[in-house]
Amino acid sequence: MRFIIAVLFLLLLDYYAFQAFVTISETWSEESQKALFGLYWAVPAFIVLAGAIAVFNIGKGWGRGLISRVRIFTILNYLAKFLIILILLVDELRMLVLHVYQAITETGTGEIQRSFFLSSIAVWTGLIPCVILIYGMLRNRYRYRVIMNKVAIDSLPDELEGMKIVQISDIHSGSFAPDAPLQKAIDLINKQKADLVFFTGDLVNNVAREMYPFIDVFKNIKAKYGVYSITGNHDYGDYVRWESMEAKQNNFTELIETHRKLGWNLLLNENRILNINGESVAIIGVENFSASQRFSKYGDLSRAYQGAESAKLKLLLSHDPSHWKYEVVKHFKDIAITFSGHTHGMQFGVEIPGWIKWSPVKYVYKQWAGLYNSGKQYLYVNRGFGFLGYPGRVGILPEITVLELKRR
Repeated sequence: MRFIIAVLFLLLLDYYAFQAFVTISETWSEESQKALFGLYWAVPAFIVLAGAIAVFNIGKGWGRGLISRVRIFTILNYLAKFLIILILLVDELRMLVLHVYQAITETGTGEIQRSFFLSSIAVWTGLIPCVILIYGMLRNRYRYRVIMNKVAIDSLPDELEGMKIVQISDIHSGSFAPDAPLQKAIDLINKQKADLVFFTGDLVNNVAREMYPFIDVFKNIKAKYGVYSITGNHDYGDYVRWESMEAKQNNFTELIETHRKLGWNLLLNENRILNINGESVAIIGVENFSASQRFSKYGDLSRAYQGAESAKLKLLLSHDPSHWKYEVVKHFKDIAITFSGHTHGMQFGVEIPGWIKWSPVKYVYKQWAGLYNSGKQYLYVNRGFGFLGYPGRVGILPEITVLELKRR
């Protein structure tokens, strides 16, 4: 019954939005009108059919990727209809005002028609964002971009000059289609011939098993001195209803084991001291820590820092960039660079180097993408490797970061 009610409601939205298409096609040939109307109604017919298959468990063999595409297609369709309806409601208000005016002044000159202009605006207002979002899904999901930066560090030992660090973040393996072209990204990473590779959290969306199909691909990431990783807010299973706390803990244990299978050095509020060309480098990793109350605080930087005090170069992995201003720059002034992710650049924005760098996420996070500094300390916020929710990217591409260290 709920499915039937939902279908009837959506069909009402379809019918109302359809009036805009009727208006703009009034002067078209009959054949063109039939083609337009047939195409228009084919979309809700497909959505209803797909919904029925899902609700009545007919499509048990459907792959996760196909289900995700159908779901997003449905959302985009009704996003477009919603935008069209908003403009049509403006037209309804215009017609109402004219009706009232004619009734008061008794100057009625016949039936008031829908505005061709407003109907055209409505159709384009609905179509343009959806075309852009569909493009972002089809073209940009796996369009990996290598972004290179040189970072000047005070008193960097000569032996560490030119050290190359590759960072990836927010893999979100639960969002990948089974046929995702991930190998090309791994090839890009290995092509950089990194001294160190950092992964800064959110390996999965919710559960450890999401990464299982992709272990054999990601374990091929290579670095001269190893791959180091931390956890992000999605790695703890906090967004799943578990049968018990034991089940949740078992999932996190599986996630830790997954990092081991990948050959990555997972840092859970701890550090590793490396000898690189005779100089000590501390890789410090904290569990997820956010300045926001919306996210759990598992990180303990004081504990992670212990034993790293005398290292010549200290590098911190912390998933949420709000941690940097909240604690790092206040109390750990000898940490040269903090590596974060989390924001994804919201997977939507505009970036033209030297001209503009904008995303809606900037109104939530002051440091949301790229390189920042406070005094002698740096923060790099990776734009994310994968995606979450919307299976695409518009303007903010998936990122492989390369930071080369130099002496100031």
